[in-house]
Amino acid sequence: MLSVEALNNFGAKTQEGLARCLGQEEFYLRLVKSALDSEDFDKLSAALAEDDLDTAFEKAHALKGVLGNLALTPMFEVAQEMTELLRTRTKTDYTEYNEKLNAMRQELRSLYAE
Repeated sequence: MLSVEALNNFGAKTQEGLARCLGQEEFYLRLVKSALDSEDFDKLSAALAEDDLDTAFEKAHALKGVLGNLALTPMFEVAQEMTELLRTRTKTDYTEYNEKLNAMRQELRSLYAE
């Protein structure tokens, strides 16, 4: 089950995320679920597959902001690193970043699919 405790075990800094939600745990968890269900993950993957670095940057940057605000730190760190490479349109293989981000997404999504 998706919970603050599960997110803490994942490495999220939930106290920061909760503070941004005025301590409203149910609201925070709804936002986390909504973020994890975002189409931006799939759009980022598609843009990377098409070598569309402009769109990939936009999607990575958007995800970085959401993940950072929700204090999903492990995911935020990957999105941040990817965003900075994409900001300069660095031609590199983004597969490892994208796979890591999506694996963490699936890990957390499995918590509320139970």
